[in-house]
Order: sequence, then structure tokens, then C-alpha cells
Amino acid sequence: MLHAGAGIARPLVSGGVEQIAIAKKVVLRTVAMVNIEIHHGHALDFGPRVWLNIDPKGLLGERTFDFVNLLRNPDDELALAPGRFAHQVAVIADAAGLDRVRLLQWTLAFTGLSAAWILGDGDEPALDLAIAELAARELGSP
Repeated sequence: MLHAGAGIARPLVSGGVEQIAIAKKVVLRTVAMVNIEIHHGHALDFGPRVWLNIDPKGLLGERTFDFVNLLRNPDDELALAPGRFAHQVAVIADAAGLDRVRLLQWTLAFTGLSAAWILGDGDEPALDLAIAELAARELGSP
């Protein structure tokens, strides 16, 4: 059951579900080990040139998927700073050699799924909905 904010969430969650359906129809472009929970809170600095990612999931999937959390981190304020999202999408796509549209599709899919989980827990998925809206706009969706 959707809670407060559901009127706003419903189209964005639906957009995420549509993007998941699109992703399932397309052959994975670059299969790699994906973490699904890689974010700033899980990357620990153990000194010069030593970083450890805790809580890895070790799943096979499209490598583009793991870049989504870079657009949602390190916190809401920075992630939602004016102009940052579009800039980060361009930088990430260029630096990692990713298709920009595919990155946006995975972003919408992930944030829609995450928002549904959060709504299901009775909480407000403000960050996920905001990022989903930005991704939808960049994709040219309403």
C-alpha cells in the first residue's frame, strides 16, 4: 500500500517499472560483477591506495547499474544540488564509457524500485523520487 506522497510517487515508480521491463528485453550490454549497494557509506579508506568495499553482493549484471548510486550520494543535499545531476551523468558516462541513455534508464529503474521498497516500509522516499524525476526529465519523459 502506498502512503503519503503516493500521488507523486506512483508515476515515477511506474516509470521505474517500465525501465526494468525495457532492461529485461535488451541483452545486457556489459556483464560484470555488480554490487547493488556500492555507495559512499560502504567504501572505506584504509590508507594510501587501499579502499575496501564492505557488504558486496557479488551479483552478475550490467555494469552500468552500479554507477547509479554515484548519482544518489554522498547525501541528499549534494545529490540534488542544482545542475549536479546532469553534469554527473555526463561525467560518469564519459569517464566509464557508458551509454548516457542507458545510465539514465538504470537510474530511473533503480530509483523507482528503491522508492517502492521505501514506501512499502511506510517511509518517504524523497531522494529516490527526486532523482527519478531528474532521470525522467533527462530521458525526455513527462
